[in-house]
Amino acid sequence: MRRLRMARITSAAAHLQVFAIAGISAVLLIRTYLISTGYPRLGQGDLHIAHVLWGGLLMAAGLGVTLAFLGDAARTWGALLGGVGFGAFVDEVGKFVTEQNDYFYRPAAGIIYMVFAAMVVLAQWLKGRVEFTDTERTANAMHAALVGVTSGLTAEQRRGAIRLLQDSGDPLDATTLRLLGMVPARTAAGPLKLWASDVLARLRRLAQHPALVVIAVGYLVVRAPLPLVGIALDSFYDSLDGESEWGAVIGLSASAAATVLLCLWGAIKFRRDRLAAFQALNLALLVDILFGQVFAFILNQFSAVPGLCADLLVLAILSAVIRHLRQQRAG
Repeated sequence: MRRLRMARITSAAAHLQVFAIAGISAVLLIRTYLISTGYPRLGQGDLHIAHVLWGGLLMAAGLGVTLAFLGDAARTWGALLGGVGFGAFVDEVGKFVTEQNDYFYRPAAGIIYMVFAAMVVLAQWLKGRVEFTDTERTANAMHAALVGVTSGLTAEQRRGAIRLLQDSGDPLDATTLRLLGMVPARTAAGPLKLWASDVLARLRRLAQHPALVVIAVGYLVVRAPLPLVGIALDSFYDSLDGESEWGAVIGLSASAAATVLLCLWGAIKFRRDRLAAFQALNLALLVDILFGQVFAFILNQFSAVPGLCADLLVLAILSAVIRHLRQQRAG
């Protein structure tokens, strides 16, 4: 008997991104609704229906879709429903890590942020960085053919599946290639996908505009030392006397110091090697996003969201510039 083994799917990164984005959106929408309505309560007397229960139902629905239906559409809907459900679940983490059942537990915001940040990092790592075995390549090509039976394959999907089986002499792979050639074609993507592709292409071109790059770099240089300045001012005016989360204060200070040092390193490198300079600035921003923002969310709660959104926009611009500079160097 052959031992059961799970095969990884090539679309894991995309579905994990959908899951994370859906979960983040759910947390922000729930918090916004609760703040704007004064934290209403569902139920009377001792009865209280917490939204963690709705989260569980949505996660069960997402799992049910993936178990009951075939194809990428089912996986996408499963990731979407499961992500929204997980967002509703993790939003109440403060109730389950404290003895006081405290929804407003301050580190809860940092814990929520850290969970989703880890998911996004995992999705990015999976994208193009995982080597698949021959068996997994065959299984994913067959999965693509299966999707083609129900919804057809675009030319790009068909090429991607065929690429998985290149230079393979396995008879099973040869059969899979014939099957891929027989499944119906889907001539065009849906209007929503076309619109999204067009928007992304425009944003990539815009991200490389010199004025926008200058603004992004200027933002990062000004933004990096602000936590240190704020903590120094709070200390000078004795505003930190009542602070209970000193671990977060120290963590934010250390992260800000590392960000400032990396920005200075990027500035030193700028004249000699622009690619290395932008990579240093990109790393500085990643340190802030992956570490500093965890402590910022603990200290500032969800008022840290606008700063995070600005960081992500600047990260997208820097990533586009780095990709462009690499292409220039390779060409």
